[in-house]
Amino acid sequence: MTITLEKVEVIVVGGSTGGITAITQLLSVLPRSYPIPIIVVLHRGKNANSSLVSVLQRYTQLIVKEADDKETLTSGFAYLAPANYHLLVESDKTLSMDYSEPVNYSRPSIDITMFSIASVFGPRSLGVLLSGGNKDGAEGLLKMKNAGAQCIVQDPEEAVLKSMPKAALKLGAAAKMPLSKISELLQFADT
Repeated sequence: MTITLEKVEVIVVGGSTGGITAITQLLSVLPRSYPIPIIVVLHRGKNANSSLVSVLQRYTQLIVKEADDKETLTSGFAYLAPANYHLLVESDKTLSMDYSEPVNYSRPSIDITMFSIASVFGPRSLGVLLSGGNKDGAEGLLKMKNAGAQCIVQDPEEAVLKSMPKAALKLGAAAKMPLSKISELLQFADT
């Protein structure tokens, strides 16, 4: 499977346990002028503070911020799903928060974000699923793939927890790649 960023307008990256280390590796290679907005959905405790923003910011030139309701997706930014809210993308390419029930025991849920991206961006999106301990993100990647998106999972053999990438592979929702290859791929967006 050949992955290209040529027509990609948004990248969504999801993960849980082990995902923070993986996402820092991916973000660390991207310049401030990166042309594609990135949405990051990491499982966090419902009362988690925003220190994750400053942790991720240390590893990247992108501007890392917690997503705000009604904010427009902009290149050069990595938007972090806030603790205890689902993050969605609306048809006008703005972000919105949702406080509905947890999905796969998670709020934010990777699936919920990916479902909305599949609906809005379809083939103009890239989904990436990293290390994690449940199946959140697998159905989301499948919906993205069925909408024409490109989808990748971190090779389960190098993930801290293999459940998330394995669940997506079992559904046939994505191709697997080592994290180093995903990093390489992300660098080749026109900057």
